[in-house]
Amino acid sequence: MMRKIFFCLVLLLGTDFMVAQNPLLDIINQNKTAFGDIFDRPDHYEVQIIYTEIDRDKDNVPHFQSHYYQLDSTNYFYPASTVKMPTAFVALEKLNQLKIKGLDKFTSMRNGVGSAPQTEANIDASAKNLLPSIAHYIKKIFLVSDNDAYNRLYEFVGQAELNKRLHEKGFTDLRLIHRLSAPGYNAETNKHTNPVTFYKKEKVLYHQGEVYSQTAVDLGLENEIKGKGYANNEGNIINEPFNFTAKNYISLQNLHDLVKTVLFPESVPASQRFDLTEEDYQFLYKYMSMTPKASDYPKYDKPDGYVKFFMFGGDAPTIPDHIKIFNKVGDAYGYLTDVAYVIDTKNKVEFMVAATIHVNDNRVYNDGVYEYEKIGFPFFKDLGNLIYAWELGRERGVLPDFNRFKLEQK
Repeated sequence: MMRKIFFCLVLLLGTDFMVAQNPLLDIINQNKTAFGDIFDRPDHYEVQIIYTEIDRDKDNVPHFQSHYYQLDSTNYFYPASTVKMPTAFVALEKLNQLKIKGLDKFTSMRNGVGSAPQTEANIDASAKNLLPSIAHYIKKIFLVSDNDAYNRLYEFVGQAELNKRLHEKGFTDLRLIHRLSAPGYNAETNKHTNPVTFYKKEKVLYHQGEVYSQTAVDLGLENEIKGKGYANNEGNIINEPFNFTAKNYISLQNLHDLVKTVLFPESVPASQRFDLTEEDYQFLYKYMSMTPKASDYPKYDKPDGYVKFFMFGGDAPTIPDHIKIFNKVGDAYGYLTDVAYVIDTKNKVEFMVAATIHVNDNRVYNDGVYEYEKIGFPFFKDLGNLIYAWELGRERGVLPDFNRFKLEQK
């Protein structure tokens, strides 16, 4: 129906209207007032968007058509917790490639201490058996974006190996070089990663000593020095621009392609895929789409929309059962990012969407004064719902089959 409206507008307004061949631009231009001044000042808000239509052929094989708004892989933005997603994928792959009998993602693990300021992790009070594992850390990453869970996977994989594996798969617009919310670390100590031991009862299945590694950090990015001030670790405001050159980075395109690679591995070259088992894929699908309240271990008292920015604004109390969002969000320093695959099992709708926005009007970093609630979350909610409405009206030759995702899992 919306496509018919579009072509009626072309007839009324003439061929100049057809300059916008991009449905994402159509959606934005037809609903600009809903976004305040965001699309009047896109550079101020550093907005980047990818919207991908998915159509199925007669064999139900998906075909992808992406549309873009201000996409620029060289323009730095802080990716925050979105970096946890590729780290989880690489941790599973590394575990599989060790090929040790009895060792899997559910195996108990300990992160020891090799050098300061490292900390150990021997127990996890949120786990049913009170023991940490790769699986439990990944659950916490996708359910509530747990920082310590990411740090422990970063320590298992190691800085250089993490980047090398992702670069080899073609995800080259990234550098993952530090732990999160770990103020005791600096650029040098983040190169050191803890000794890690996997064990069953008291039998050691695999031990990895402390690793020192480093990865190249010069990606030729622009705008890595930003703003007019920042708060230091003591809370004092320093009236100088904030330097992001030693911070993590991953482009929006890489984030989008990572989701596609794991959700649709058969649609990308074999060299781009992760070495995962079918059980690994189902595990990821389950927790990438699960809401916090649906989990028993860990148990969380958080709204369904807590880490679902698109359509649900990060705070919706409930999400309808027929809507599933496989995604990863990030928020820090005034940057909000979400990368998602959205499906509606009732109306047979599917699409991918990724976006980032910067909402830090005072241009002071680390002071906690950001416009997340006023501007950021409403942006994601409105953009997601407008794309969803467009998709509801989009004609499809073949309806999608969602059986691969085994959504009956609890």
